[in-house]
Amino acid sequence: MVKTYLSSTLAGLAIAALAYGQPEAEHGLHYKTPAIVWDEAFPLGNGLLGALVWGDGKPLRISLDRTDLWDLRPVPEFHGKDYSYRTMRQWVKEGRLADLHRLYDDPYGNPGPTKIPAGRIELTIGDDAVFESASLDIASATATVEFGNNCKAEVFVHASEQFGMIRINSAQDVSVKLLAPPFAGKITDDAGPGKISAGDLASLRYEAPIESGGDNWTDYLQQGWGGFKFAVALCWRKSETAWIGAWSIATSKESEEPLKTARSNCEKALQAGFSNSLSTHWQWWDSYWEKSSIQIPNKIIERQWYLEMYKFGAAARSDTPPISLQGPWTADDMKIPPWKGDYHHDLNTELCYWPAYSGNHLEGALGFVKWLWETRDNAKSWTQRFFDKPGLNVPMTADLNQQQIGGWHQYTHSATTAAWLAHHFYLQWRYSMDRDFLKNRAYPWLRETSIFLEAITEKGPDGKRMLPLSSSPEINDNRLEAWFPTITNYDLALIRWVLEKTAELANKTGNYEEARRWRKVLFEMPDLAIDPKSKKLLVAKDYPLAASHRHFSHLMAIHPLGLICWENGPQDRAIIRTSMADLEKNGTSQWCGYSFSWLANLAARARDGEKAEMALEIFSTAFCLRNSFHCNGDQSGKGYSNFRYRPFTLEGNFAAAAGLQEMLLQSYSGKIRLFPAVPADWKDISFKTLRAEGAFLVSSERRDGQTQTVTIISEKGGVCRLENPFGKNGYESKGIERTAFSDSGHSLVVSTSAGQKITLIRKP
Repeated sequence: MVKTYLSSTLAGLAIAALAYGQPEAEHGLHYKTPAIVWDEAFPLGNGLLGALVWGDGKPLRISLDRTDLWDLRPVPEFHGKDYSYRTMRQWVKEGRLADLHRLYDDPYGNPGPTKIPAGRIELTIGDDAVFESASLDIASATATVEFGNNCKAEVFVHASEQFGMIRINSAQDVSVKLLAPPFAGKITDDAGPGKISAGDLASLRYEAPIESGGDNWTDYLQQGWGGFKFAVALCWRKSETAWIGAWSIATSKESEEPLKTARSNCEKALQAGFSNSLSTHWQWWDSYWEKSSIQIPNKIIERQWYLEMYKFGAAARSDTPPISLQGPWTADDMKIPPWKGDYHHDLNTELCYWPAYSGNHLEGALGFVKWLWETRDNAKSWTQRFFDKPGLNVPMTADLNQQQIGGWHQYTHSATTAAWLAHHFYLQWRYSMDRDFLKNRAYPWLRETSIFLEAITEKGPDGKRMLPLSSSPEINDNRLEAWFPTITNYDLALIRWVLEKTAELANKTGNYEEARRWRKVLFEMPDLAIDPKSKKLLVAKDYPLAASHRHFSHLMAIHPLGLICWENGPQDRAIIRTSMADLEKNGTSQWCGYSFSWLANLAARARDGEKAEMALEIFSTAFCLRNSFHCNGDQSGKGYSNFRYRPFTLEGNFAAAAGLQEMLLQSYSGKIRLFPAVPADWKDISFKTLRAEGAFLVSSERRDGQTQTVTIISEKGGVCRLENPFGKNGYESKGIERTAFSDSGHSLVVSTSAGQKITLIRKP
């Protein structure tokens, strides 16, 4: 149930209630027919453990996962003498495409490295259990499946402890199976290149697990690659009216005896009891949902936002591995997961964290940059070994340890991957204003990235720097034409952005000589490639976007980087409009689901609320399975895309949530704008404690198409700039000293102190 509060009155005016707190019941998932495939299951998770609940009771299935379960075998091809940037440049020059594929692309088809699943629990409830309904309450992160004869199963993964629990309210017997993944099974589809999934799990060729069990417990110990082991344990107890179980997963990286650790976790959970454990689990989620909330007229998009923020809470934590392609929900189909469940840094990881910032969930995004920082030495070692250059770059396709695992060489070995990742270090700083993070993480990452980009770029006859090899994901796929003769707008936008921001952060940290250095290098970079007649952004000089394409890499300068922005005036607005029109002209036939999510963000930056709404509704209704998982292809049959496949990945989900937030609040240009891109028929809207750059928490309400109230809490102090949302109607204020405030009519500027709360109310 949505909670509300009534703010204090000011000048006799009551501030209308703002929605906040728990999602409503209709925001969750409700099934009248059972999920019979794993990718339509109810997702549960806590950043480390994940579970998928599906099936009809004959059996009820719980697919198990843990985000640090990885086969981390090295790629042998990447340790030979030809594995170098120098060789890649030479082979591209000579047109040796077969050799490029053999050395750089094809190793991605090796069985490992890859993410691996943990197994499955199967529960058969009596002899006559009949499925009636199932639901996922996202407020409490609890799945419930109801059967006939008043039988009910409840499942949750504890929000902050490393176990999951099941309670089955039934007097019937419960038959239990704990199934290890078929790593030692028969191979029917061996690993190999050119596949979305590299083959059967059995291609990994592990030994069979060591299984054991007793009257009220069962477990197994699985040997992986290179001495890595993991254990899964399930323990239970029965009464006359209920069966209660607990499971846990432990690894040899956390314990010398992972089986003992997993069993101990289960026993502690059972000793605490289902109800007590559920109570502490709920407390975490209650706190999570208090961070932010929204209320809009389009209930399809509103529900999708809550489902995405639920999955974000289940997948992203500050102290667990970051979100990979499938997060804590690795495929349960006996196959190596799609695209090996890896870390794709040419779009996928970056889009996954877009909603964290204005959505006021910085702790989730912090886990991403912490992992990037902790694996930085591996990335720097690869940078030196492959590029033979100083500074920092990052493999675009990476395993858990940030090691290169291969794929289309134009992108997996891109020179600008660390630059896009730098964007998240910068956003973490701007939205938190944490000066320790600025000094010890953000500036060092951007500086090391700029050192590399200065070293890898080369000056041409005109004195302008260029990349020896430049591409634009994923234009021309992995053909030779994917390498462009001039620098692409994708690479150029990232280089220009990171040099500009490195100079900015150098000034912020008192490194003024460094700032001058990076401004000089920035001056040596060419301008973005723009068509002189239409003013649209090109893929590269003299190379327009020729056809529909899923990746809007050539528009990075608009979003997410904001180098070209609406607030800069007519010239930039013309570029944004014509570039967006170019996307529309080329159509959506080759788009994936994430393309529509990204379009919503672009449209919001273009102040086009109708287009943003349309994109988000198409994403929600055509590119998501019934459990809200983004499945890449169009499942609607309405022709939004020629892609019909359904491999599940998460980036489209989280980018969609960010798109709605961009419609409601923007602050990327240094000024807070309320409802900058909402459709004309969205008359009544509210949001609570979305976050703006500068560490400002913003709540606002719109009624009858007019902003009624604004509340801003300044976490760290500093100057708050707000685009006047009241127009000429005027407003009354609370919490502002007149000497620290100015109003130009168009903008309000307030010098704030840490913890200060400002309230503005429209005059009647």
